[in-house]
Amino acid sequence: MADGLNFSRRLRRTPYTDSVEVAGVRGFSVVNHMLLPKAFQTTVEQDYWHLREHVQLWDVSCQRQVQLEGADAEKLVQWMTPRDISKANIGDCLYVPIVDDAAGLINDPVLLKLADDKFWLSIADSDVLLYAKGLSLAAKLNVTVTEPDVSPLAVQGPKAEALLCKLFGNHIGDIDFFKYDWIDVAGTKQLIARSGYSRQGGFEIYLQGGHLGKALWDSIWSAGETYNIAPGCPNLIERIEGGLLSYGNEMTRENNPLEIGLEQFCALENPVECIGMDALLAIHQAGVDRQIRGVLFGDDPCPTCSTPWPVISDGNQVGQITSAIWSPRLKRNVGLSLIENSHWDEGQSVSVNLPDGGVDKGMVSSLPFA
Repeated sequence: MADGLNFSRRLRRTPYTDSVEVAGVRGFSVVNHMLLPKAFQTTVEQDYWHLREHVQLWDVSCQRQVQLEGADAEKLVQWMTPRDISKANIGDCLYVPIVDDAAGLINDPVLLKLADDKFWLSIADSDVLLYAKGLSLAAKLNVTVTEPDVSPLAVQGPKAEALLCKLFGNHIGDIDFFKYDWIDVAGTKQLIARSGYSRQGGFEIYLQGGHLGKALWDSIWSAGETYNIAPGCPNLIERIEGGLLSYGNEMTRENNPLEIGLEQFCALENPVECIGMDALLAIHQAGVDRQIRGVLFGDDPCPTCSTPWPVISDGNQVGQITSAIWSPRLKRNVGLSLIENSHWDEGQSVSVNLPDGGVDKGMVSSLPFA
């Protein structure tokens, strides 16, 4: 199978692309029409251990921001998500599932509240800008929907806090999880949040002004040399072990938040004015037929999971693996799967049909993997 990209202006470079090329990037994926580094000079396993022990610098500019600003900005956000955002404060970052009228998942972004009338949605891979703009125009809301010049850069790993405190000041250590503060970058005020697409701890800098990208990258890289910094990207082993889900892999519009384990982010007891709230309440009352689980399987490393693999029990398909990889820490393959309610209990025996015709024995696991 071919594995490469034919570059054109349609695939948008980032303010950090030149820097990641110098750093030895070996390939890219595309998220939100923008380049996302997917590998550097190390193997995925070497990258995994480095991320768990040191600190990495990730170009995640593909996490585009959808900016909602105006008197009806909060109303529009609430219309799109079943999570109650009424108590959100300036400085908060909230994980918010976004749904359609049938409670199908449109996206699962992080919401940043910048002001009472200004929000950013830091999105996964789907066109939320067009969805928000369409809802706003149809409802004649007083809100402007744009994509600002904001390019996130992630600093991830257990040494991230020490590095950023050294570079930007000790107040970085006072930022709570899913909160943000401000730093100075080349004389400009920039937002930094304690967040990121890993379980190893870290921060994301939401750089406003792409022309500042190289200066920011270089300053972090230089300060990070004493912390054994390396270029990196979201690591598949760490992501699956940590139970971090990927829009387009584990979930699409065919899925609702309750199937994906996002019930805690839905106001089911005190419903909010959300476009998919009635549908979600009906699903909740009826109960879901399947839900996301982990699957531990096989004694040898599995191939790349580029198409779903059937999960079988007693000759019947009870789910499908959507993401999988060998875990060097657990010495088993780890996978993510929507499992039918008859087989989703932890410890349930299943088998996984591999694309080469092989069959691996496995069992259902809770998430994150222990």
